[in-house]
Amino acid sequence: MTTALTTKMLPADAAAVTEAARRLAEGGLVAFPTETVYGLGADATNAAAIARLYEAKGRPLFNPLISHVEGLSSAHRIARFDATAITLAQAFWPGPLTLVLPRREGCEVADLATAGLETIAVRVPAHPVAHAILKKLGRPVVAPSANLSGHVSPTNAAHVQADLAGRIDLIVDGGPVAVGLESTIVGCFERPMLLRPGGLPREEIERVLGRPLARPAPEAESNDSQPLAPGMLTSHYAPRARVRLNAQSIARGEALLAFGSAPVPEQDKAAAVLNLSERGDPAEAATHLFGYLRSLDATGARTIAVMPIPSDGLGEAINDRLRRAAAGRE
Repeated sequence: MTTALTTKMLPADAAAVTEAARRLAEGGLVAFPTETVYGLGADATNAAAIARLYEAKGRPLFNPLISHVEGLSSAHRIARFDATAITLAQAFWPGPLTLVLPRREGCEVADLATAGLETIAVRVPAHPVAHAILKKLGRPVVAPSANLSGHVSPTNAAHVQADLAGRIDLIVDGGPVAVGLESTIVGCFERPMLLRPGGLPREEIERVLGRPLARPAPEAESNDSQPLAPGMLTSHYAPRARVRLNAQSIARGEALLAFGSAPVPEQDKAAAVLNLSERGDPAEAATHLFGYLRSLDATGARTIAVMPIPSDGLGEAINDRLRRAAAGRE
């Protein structure tokens, strides 16, 4: 950004919703809470605003964005739904599920938001503040996580302010989020495909579909030049500190991200310790993950050691985020 902005922060109320919609309509950038993480919103029909969003985040232009809409009828105007997509939307919207669908001819979303793909990622958020802003604006809003690209996602307004103050116009403070992980992304292709695990566990989706979700080929999952969906870059969600996974012991000066009640050998050597969930609950761990990574990073420790976390339920998404946080830095 060439000129620093004065970033305003407002508590989430009717006046803030009106201000947010006005700023978005004028091409501004507005951070607001969703049930997953805080999103950085721009009018999805305004290419200039979307370009500002990419610049503010430092996000690669080849990394597509999710278009957030008020409801299923709004989604139908920008994307084509088959029977599978309708089943998933009816089961899980509003909620933490993004569907990647064929882009409808005449779709009003700017080409820049889809990074040149013939598909579009669409979600209906469940958070009342996000829903109110979308309803007031009356247009789709692209809203990737409200943080610097590749950094740890924000789960409260202070996280957004730490990363983006001076880069965006407005932050709507709705308090801490409920889920703490980005949405699950499913590609509605010939066979439904799990593109990114997230706040909706795979098992719940497969139960509704009555069959397993496919996974992308390994080369597609590691393709950093043109990901199929947001959040698929190899290195992502990363603190400044190195992240060491599946820690069985602690070296002096490391920070520890713990899970469960069992202590790690030599835990007393840790510079700082935060436990995602002492009772070993993946849902509780998800709500703490990004905030605790930020807090441990702020201690100045050079390494954050992470205890093993089972991959059941939301554990799959937690481990996905941790692997990407550690990528190339272990």
